[in-house]
Amino acid sequence: MDAIIWNVRSVNTMQAFERLITMHRKHHFEFIGILEPMQQSHKMERYRARIGLAQAVVNVSNKIWAFIDEIFEVTILYNMTQHLTLRLTHTETHVELILTLVYAKCDRIERIELWDSLYAMASDMTVPWLVGGDFNVIWDEEEKFGGLPVSLIEVDDFRHCINTCNLTDLGFKGSIFTWWNGRSEEDCIFKRLDRCFGNHELQQTFPGLEVTHLSKIGSDHCPMLLKCDIETPLIKKSFRFLNFWTKHETFKDVVKENWNADFSANHFCIFNYKLKKLKKALSTWSRATYGDIFQKIASLEEVVLVHERQFEVNPTQMNKQRLQQVQAEMIKYFALEEESWRQKAGMLWFKDGDRNTKFFHAQVNGRRKRLKLSKIQNSLGNWIEEDHLIAEEALKFYKDQFTESEVTNAFDILNHIPSMVESDKHERLMALPSNEEVKRAVWG
Repeated sequence: MDAIIWNVRSVNTMQAFERLITMHRKHHFEFIGILEPMQQSHKMERYRARIGLAQAVVNVSNKIWAFIDEIFEVTILYNMTQHLTLRLTHTETHVELILTLVYAKCDRIERIELWDSLYAMASDMTVPWLVGGDFNVIWDEEEKFGGLPVSLIEVDDFRHCINTCNLTDLGFKGSIFTWWNGRSEEDCIFKRLDRCFGNHELQQTFPGLEVTHLSKIGSDHCPMLLKCDIETPLIKKSFRFLNFWTKHETFKDVVKENWNADFSANHFCIFNYKLKKLKKALSTWSRATYGDIFQKIASLEEVVLVHERQFEVNPTQMNKQRLQQVQAEMIKYFALEEESWRQKAGMLWFKDGDRNTKFFHAQVNGRRKRLKLSKIQNSLGNWIEEDHLIAEEALKFYKDQFTESEVTNAFDILNHIPSMVESDKHERLMALPSNEEVKRAVWG
């Protein structure tokens, strides 16, 4: 399933729709959600014809449009000012999806109507539910750069609604910021106003669903590209210790605080407990200290571009300092990114400062391809290629390896083997070494 949700609010609307048509030719979207298109209805119908999707639904305020492929049967459930909710039923698989396209008001009081609508829908929601669009509010302070302090009341309203509705942020790739006010210097503001949520049923039905923030071309908001390979199972990533953690000033403190056990047990059990406890603590500490390095770089690149343009127009000392500050921050994350790729590539012979992440990335992908098992031979000598059969055969193999089978204890045959060593020599050979002998052997 491929789809896109985009607030195209901009004076450059023509460019935005031309980009939308180009993206649709590339991805073949199953549905498209357009927020605040600022176009007359007859123009929107012309765009619908060019996009080529069979059905178009628009809410009464003309603020939210939905283009739906003919593979879905569409039922309008709610046609509200701040959201448009549809039931999409696949004509072949009969998989049902509730789609809510959100375009929230800027005022906190007016947004209460939206929260109440979501509360009402969530109370009896038992099918996959996708909620996406422009919520006009951020989740926490990290999702904003510049501008006035964050209103905690607005944030609390937003969080309470999402948590009460049992919705989960689907995450994203790319820059954390989805909106820019188009200004610079102290007036420059970036925010994450656009996002996608899903309930538990949605994540079970579409386990490989990914959201990508595309570039802000044609609008002050970025399009959200949704891609899903329904056959791809969700893989839980294993814990990986990152070498650059040790360079942080608080790393040792985290280790000291969590390398303890408040119970008595076998030394190996205690050691295992400490490792598990420290692994969890380091994961939490890393997310709080570094965050997602790749997303951080994508976000900082946007901020650097804005400050570079401003310095070119007005090369004052203050603009230069602002530019240097964000550049220094980005260079720091570039170094972390490089070190991360070097570790994944398993190449220790590169000198520090030789930044070549494309090379490291190629090395990692090459090693992953070499290590990937496409087929194995089972115990019967047959070749199997399906992932679940390979997994079952691997489990069976190691279970047999570590399962002791009953063996005979009859050693009568040894009595027929002639003795080639005298009894006194045999006793000396079988005797345990003394402490002095062990000491000489080890020290030697």
